[in-house]
Amino acid sequence: MTPVSPRKARRLAADVPRKPRGGARRGDAAASRAAGRDRDGDEAPIRLGPERTESWPDGDWVVRSVPGAAATKTYRCPGCDQEIMPGTAHVVVWPAGNPDAGERRHWHNPCWQRRPRRPAPGHSRGTRR
Repeated sequence: MTPVSPRKARRLAADVPRKPRGGARRGDAAASRAAGRDRDGDEAPIRLGPERTESWPDGDWVVRSVPGAAATKTYRCPGCDQEIMPGTAHVVVWPAGNPDAGERRHWHNPCWQRRPRRPAPGHSRGTRR
């Protein structure tokens, strides 16, 4: 005898709305937006996360999340000095009260969170002065 699951497939009542099966229908606006197109068929802008202000011992910082789909260039993370490759989700950080684009830095998410526990750049643990 073959073991059978104790659950039975039950049909929904006729008046209960059903989820569509398979892909979206042609001309479905929600599917177009999900595929990265707006109503006119053009590429829709990729949404960045909202700006938030974080207070750290070294001051207040404005932080914005960048989803992987919006990351199109390579950046160097100041926390680990490694590259942030295109398609990698990360954060953009700049000093609060200074919207100058030259002050913006792109950080890996974990590097930004661990920042206060790291030694300053250029200070290695193994070197003595």
